[in-house]
Amino acid sequence: MSPTRADLDKQPHEVARMFDGVARRYDVTNTVLSGGMDHLWRHAVVKAVDAAPGDRVLDIAAGTGTSSEPYADRGVQVVPADFSLGMLTEGYRRRPDLPFTAADAMRLPFADDSFDVVTMSFGLRNVADVEAALREFLRVVRPGGRLVVCEFSRPVVPVFSTVYNNYLMRALPRVARRVSSNPESYVYLAESIRAWPDQRALAQQVRAAGWEQVRWRNLSAGVVALHHAVAPVD
Repeated sequence: MSPTRADLDKQPHEVARMFDGVARRYDVTNTVLSGGMDHLWRHAVVKAVDAAPGDRVLDIAAGTGTSSEPYADRGVQVVPADFSLGMLTEGYRRRPDLPFTAADAMRLPFADDSFDVVTMSFGLRNVADVEAALREFLRVVRPGGRLVVCEFSRPVVPVFSTVYNNYLMRALPRVARRVSSNPESYVYLAESIRAWPDQRALAQQVRAAGWEQVRWRNLSAGVVALHHAVAPVD
């Protein structure tokens, strides 16, 4: 079956198949569509995670492992996990030294208290049940462990917000047709970003799942936001 795009009901098999279809050119396409900002955002995530050698990090929705490589290169124990087998296959082809793991964010194949940090970049938006995923992240992290979520959000400058939304719905799909193996998947990308809650609403969802000390920091004027939280110690 040819690659397609998922719908906003986010059926897991449809989302996985969509990402399978774009795996080979996924990283290049993201760099083009973000104007190179994806590198800055990923650097901000690594800095926020602040993992040291000996720490164990779960990088969920890691795709081809681009987001996991900085941790591995620093001697951090990182597990890149994703539910797209196409992404995992492409990642293993590039970095066979990384322990790529097939995983559904809503039903993680890891024991309780397995990690010091759980991080997810640009993937929470694709999960069918966000609260279920956030609870799973809490289950697999140790008491006092941390969560770092990087996700598209709402620009905080009104004029820029209008320009950004016009880019999402008009320019992004056209650019994707030139660089992506499945441009229709980027129509879903634009739709899912517009439907995603803003920074404060996502923070409320994180708290509702049981995390504490929830806060966020805007990147690129709120185009992207980093949400931080800590697992209860008690």
